[in-house]
Amino acid sequence: MSVKSLFDLTGKVALITGGSRGLGLQMAEALGEMGAKVAIAARKPAELAAAEAALAAKGIEALAVPVDLGDLASGAVSRLVEAVLARFGRIDILINNAGATWGAKAEDYPQSAWDKVMTLNVDAIFQLSQEVGKRAMIPQGGGKIINIASIAGLGGNPPELSMYTIAYNTSKGAVVNFTRALAAEWGRYNINVNAICPGFFPSKMSQGLLDRFSQQVVAATPLARLGGDEDMMGIAVFLASDASRHITGQAVAVDGGVSAV
Repeated sequence: MSVKSLFDLTGKVALITGGSRGLGLQMAEALGEMGAKVAIAARKPAELAAAEAALAAKGIEALAVPVDLGDLASGAVSRLVEAVLARFGRIDILINNAGATWGAKAEDYPQSAWDKVMTLNVDAIFQLSQEVGKRAMIPQGGGKIINIASIAGLGGNPPELSMYTIAYNTSKGAVVNFTRALAAEWGRYNINVNAICPGFFPSKMSQGLLDRFSQQVVAATPLARLGGDEDMMGIAVFLASDASRHITGQAVAVDGGVSAV
């Protein structure tokens, strides 16, 4: 097999949650460019429609599925998987990207905020991985699951940045170990499970922090830059393709070197 063919995703179907903007859309574009058909899921129909149109303009076959994965009691997971299977007949790649955060000091952190973050960042990832595994990947004889964690899941926050995100950090640490545990259990099914741990990327979620501390963040980053519009593309394609077929249970930091210092 040639090196180029190792990265080819022609004929594959990818499901990306939180795929209407930001890192999710960036990864959807990357997988689509390499030949995959993509299903993107998010809460807001208007943003999804715009993302679907943007993908179509690049020649990527896409399906947009409005769904609120923060409301698991509504059956959102089953409806999402059913919609993708009805359109494409299979799911080869799952990128669990949808997430939430909430800022408050630990001593004052609202229980409702903790529950919201854990539901979307942990419970939804488990339920969707389970559903895709049972209904698609295990019967198909394999697949790729990519969980979007964070460098916040690898440690605490720098005190000088005043980031009060204990639930977010805890949830992303859970995602890292969920990745390891599921990889160990589902290797027998030829399912690779890996995590990506992004550092600071400009996004709706991080904008408030970066508005206040972007200079400090850049100064503390060995590569002296924030994540950009293409910096998640390569790693996503790598972990979704046969190029990574002997890699599972890993958490890869994409952070300009922040976690190395």
